[in-house]
Amino acid sequence: MGDSDKQKGDGATVPPASTSPGAATSVATGRTVAPSPLGGEQRVRLVDPVHSPSVLAAPELLLSREYIDFLTAPLTAVRGQVSSNPHTAAVILAGGIGERFGCAGGKQLLKLHGKPILTWSAEAFDAVADVGLIVVVAPEDRMDEYCREAIDGFPFVTPIVMAPAGEIRQESSLSGISKVPDTYEFIAIHDAARPLVTSELIGHAISAVRGNLDADGAVVGYPAIDTLKVVSGRGIIGTPDRGAFWVAQTPQVFRSEMIRDAHATALAEGFVGTDDSSLVERINGNVVLVNGPRNNIKITVPEDRSSVEAGLAMRLQERL
Repeated sequence: MGDSDKQKGDGATVPPASTSPGAATSVATGRTVAPSPLGGEQRVRLVDPVHSPSVLAAPELLLSREYIDFLTAPLTAVRGQVSSNPHTAAVILAGGIGERFGCAGGKQLLKLHGKPILTWSAEAFDAVADVGLIVVVAPEDRMDEYCREAIDGFPFVTPIVMAPAGEIRQESSLSGISKVPDTYEFIAIHDAARPLVTSELIGHAISAVRGNLDADGAVVGYPAIDTLKVVSGRGIIGTPDRGAFWVAQTPQVFRSEMIRDAHATALAEGFVGTDDSSLVERINGNVVLVNGPRNNIKITVPEDRSSVEAGLAMRLQERL
């Protein structure tokens, strides 16, 4: 018996070298076996699970050590990076209690595909080279927990600091902004509950402000596609032209001085807006729109979870 047909124990047989490059032929079926995704020839080993039942609990007997490593390697979202001279700081708002979502303790630590929602969002900013600081705004009495569960166990490159959340979103945003040193020219504000945000979209939003001297800020969103109604109570009183409406999302990126002034003015005048852009708009700041994907949704109610999980699953599949 030649070396290429030696028995390897447990009934396993290594087939002779294939006559066609990059393929092997199964000695049990005669069918062609695909080459290893790691390159080189794939070694086919035949094991009878009846006479050797231990193989059912030891898959490494069927695959090479390198191939096992390839299959079991953790799926990290993106690779973190920071430029030598970053101009942007990110504020990630994770202070909500998730009342509408119905998740005890808040939704930001809810795991989707093995990672907390907050982690998915933070990883996207970590992968943007121009982001030199990430501020995570969380409930003050749970900041250590949020850091431990969503930050410390993951390989972030960008420095991350915590800030206490306020009673309302606007207060939380101001708290996060106050942690950003004046050396940063731009501040990007993002809802932690939008885990499908991408580093490409963040970079595009930053560029929309950085590359336009007339822009004080940029808001990610998309044109409204549904018919909108103006109502009074439950009665419809008008149907506006939807061409004039966009659905606003985050991230929202602003020149640092402008967003600080906008918050200071709103605080002094007792104005409460629904997002940071509304504060800049009311002091006559010029905010532009950046077209973003509709799937950059905010997890708000329980039915949002399945859509976001599906989006994350597709993203993980693309990285294989």
